[in-house]
This record gives sequence, structure tokens and C-alpha cells, in this order.
Amino acid sequence: MRAASLFVAVLLYCLATTAQSRQQPNIIFIYADDLGYGETGPYGQQKIKTPHLDRLSAEGIHFNQFYTSTPVCAPARCMLLTGRHGGHSYIRGNYEMGGFADSLEGGQMPLPEGTVTIGHMLQQAGYTTAAIGKWGLGMPFTTGSPNNQGFNYFYGYFDQKQAHNYYPTHLWENGKADSLHNTFIDVHRHTDPQTATDKDFDYFKGKDYAVDEMTKKATQFISSHRNGPFFLYLPYTLPHVSLQVPDSAVQRYIGQFDEKPYYGQQGYAAHKYPLSAYAAMITYLDTQVGIIMQLVARLGLDNNTIILFSSDNGTTFNGGVDPQFFNSTGGLRGLKMDLYEGGIREPLIARWPGKIPAGKTSELPGVQYDIMATLAAIAGIKAPANDGISLLPEMTGKHAQQATRKYIYFEYPEKGGAIAIRMGQWKGIKNGLKKNPGANWELYDLNKDKAEEHDVAGMHADLLKEFDAIVKKEHRNTHLNEWEFINSKMKAAR
Repeated sequence: MRAASLFVAVLLYCLATTAQSRQQPNIIFIYADDLGYGETGPYGQQKIKTPHLDRLSAEGIHFNQFYTSTPVCAPARCMLLTGRHGGHSYIRGNYEMGGFADSLEGGQMPLPEGTVTIGHMLQQAGYTTAAIGKWGLGMPFTTGSPNNQGFNYFYGYFDQKQAHNYYPTHLWENGKADSLHNTFIDVHRHTDPQTATDKDFDYFKGKDYAVDEMTKKATQFISSHRNGPFFLYLPYTLPHVSLQVPDSAVQRYIGQFDEKPYYGQQGYAAHKYPLSAYAAMITYLDTQVGIIMQLVARLGLDNNTIILFSSDNGTTFNGGVDPQFFNSTGGLRGLKMDLYEGGIREPLIARWPGKIPAGKTSELPGVQYDIMATLAAIAGIKAPANDGISLLPEMTGKHAQQATRKYIYFEYPEKGGAIAIRMGQWKGIKNGLKKNPGANWELYDLNKDKAEEHDVAGMHADLLKEFDAIVKKEHRNTHLNEWEFINSKMKAAR
């Protein structure tokens, strides 16, 4: 009898172990906001401390030639979630509605009904899905609400304008406002340098820090769905300005930098210690990554959870941020809103113990519209129609299985209209196309000139013709006239 009982126990254990090994992995995608390519330790940052991202990279892989799909917030999020590049995406720019006041909260252009997102894809594969952070793709009363776009749960900001303030009066939980212990702050209020006192800087401080609230909800979601599989999309607002972060975090940096107060002259909230505040915001983001990593380990989910980290676009140019001081672009040209490398090259770090070898780096060019195909491969399912390729073979060291592509395509209708193409070592870019549809290509050899300082377009006429053909192939007309800047004259330009 004892032998029979032992056999049954062993059989049940084996069945449970087999089921666990076959369980689809949990997926956590952490998405920073306006984080520069060179602003974290794995990408060479020297002044700002990011120990948890350092560990994430050391225990996994980071990609050195990874791109966002476009250089501003809302369209980058749309392209990430739908797997479409700038020539195919429904949302291609920051189309704002409403205003900054609570009473005017209107969000951005919503995703339309019928959109297929990563959330939908993973829901259909049996995942419980959550989006916690900044959405920017529609308010709760629209078709773009995350609950209508593949997410079982949402907490955070619907409206990107509201997200300029880290101490809001409310965040949103699904379709209902969650009141916080903060009074309304006009983060775009001007501060007079001649009369400013500590009280004027303190105006921009509150009690409930939005990032802390997001992390609380994220840890609750992970704990509640530990039996998985779950997908957590975690688009934090850090380090997007305003410069607002708890004083305890700023204190860590005060005295390390030669800095002067920022009075709001470039928009957003004033801060007495702008360099320290910005560094603290990135370290605070890193701390949230650490909290998530520690919880996953404590729940015993490490080996069945992949954690990915990236950002929506490059470092900003306003709000008291000093990208030159921090070498935020890692020596690359351009900032947010540029299709030069500094505006679009971003971190991608992935950690999955037992699946992704530790301490690896990759030079494979990748882009955020690859993430849909990549997550489908991780979940073991077929991806919906998209413009990307799966990066999972590269991540897991199965290089012979890694699909390749001839080029990566970028299209951006704001800041005068721009397009760019990355093809092997070559990077072509055109700017100012709304005013000058016949603008010439600039061409850079990124193997020799990653800072895009030496235009060699005059030496490669055949390559430019090939780029023109790519634009003609990849561009689809958009539904907004203001986003439409590629016409027959531009397509025919040389």
C-alpha cells in the first residue's frame, strides 16, 4: 500500500512539474518615458546610478542597436502595441485633445475599434493582461480605452498632458477616477527668478507620488496572478519632465553637481536642483525595476518570467533637462522628436533565467515594432499581421534561427515631416518634407560615423534610389491630412 501511495505521489509530482514546464511564461514589459540611450549604466552612463538595470543586463542581454518606432510618445506606444511602423500605423503623431486642467482632461486620439494589440494577442492565448502607467491612446469613454484594447486591467494616466504632473489629483483604475491626496498643481506655471523662494519650488510637490501608486498596483497584479500566465505592460512616466521626484531621492545627488535653479523658462515645473532631480528620477525608475525583480524572485517566478525594458523615445530638450551634461544620447546626434540616432535609438534589455544567457550583448538592429512578434514567439503562438520580426532567437543565443531584415523604416509627420531608413551600416534621413517635398537624402555610414556627422549621400546615388523605392513601398496614406506629408513629388525625389 505504501508503495502504491509513493507511486501516486511521484506521478502527481511529475505531472505537476511537466505542467509547470509547459506553462506559458509570464511577460513584464517595462517602458520608460523620454529615457535617453546613454542614461543607464548598461549603456555607459557615469553620473546616474542604475544598479537594478545594471543587474538586469548582467543577468540577461542588452541590444546596442535597438530603436523606438518613432520619436514621440503616443505614436511610439501605438506602434509598440500594434507592431506597425510609421508608414502603416493608425496613430503617427501626438494628436492632443482637451487641456491641462482636470476639467479639460481629454486625452489623445484613441485607437479605433478593430485594432489588434499585443494585449488582444496575449489575451487570446490565455494571458491575463494589465497596463499600468501612461496610456495616451484614448480615454475610458472611447474605443481607445485599454479595457477595449486587450487589457483586463488598467491603472494610471489616460491623458499624456495630465502625466506632466507626478502629483495628480487622480489616476484612473479601469474606467473610474482614483482620487489621490494631492491638490491640483499647474506644472506649467512660471516662477519668477527675481523673487523665487523655497515656497515657490515647494508648490510643485505633493503627497501621493504617481509612480509609487503605479508600482503598488503592479505588485498587486503580479501577486494576484502568480499562477499565470500574465502579461504586465508597465509604461512608467519617468524620467519625462516635469522635474518632480521625492526629496529623499534628490538628496542622494545634491552636492555632486555644479547646478543652478531651474525656473521653468523652458516649460514644466521649476526645481531648485534640476540636475540632481533629473538624475534622481532615473534612479527612482531603476528602483521600481528592482522592486519588480525582487517580487518576481520572492514569488518563485524567476525562471518562468521574462522581464524586458525599453523607452518610447530619446531624451527631451526642455523642462530643465541637460542632455549634454549627462551625455544622455551616448554621443549620438539628435534628441526627442528627431529621427537622428539620439532621438530613436533606445535601450532594450531582456532577462529570462535559464532561457536568455547572462551577460550578453547584441549588435542586431531591432525596433519596437518587433515586440509583437517577439512576445508571440515567447508565448508560443502565431502573431497577428505586423511589420516586425521576432528577436527571441537572438535573445536566447539561437543565432542561426534569427530572422533578418533588409531595412528598418521610420516615418514621422511632426517637426516638419521626416523619414529615415536603416539598412545594414547605412542610415538615410530626410527632414523638412512638409515645406520641401523634394528634400535630398542625407546618408551616414553608422559603422564609421554613429554620430551622423559626415553626410556621404553624394557618393551613393544607387543606394538613394533604393531608399526612394522603399518609401514608395512602405508608405500608406493616413486618415489625417496633417500627418500626410509624403506625396508623389517626394517619392520621385533623388
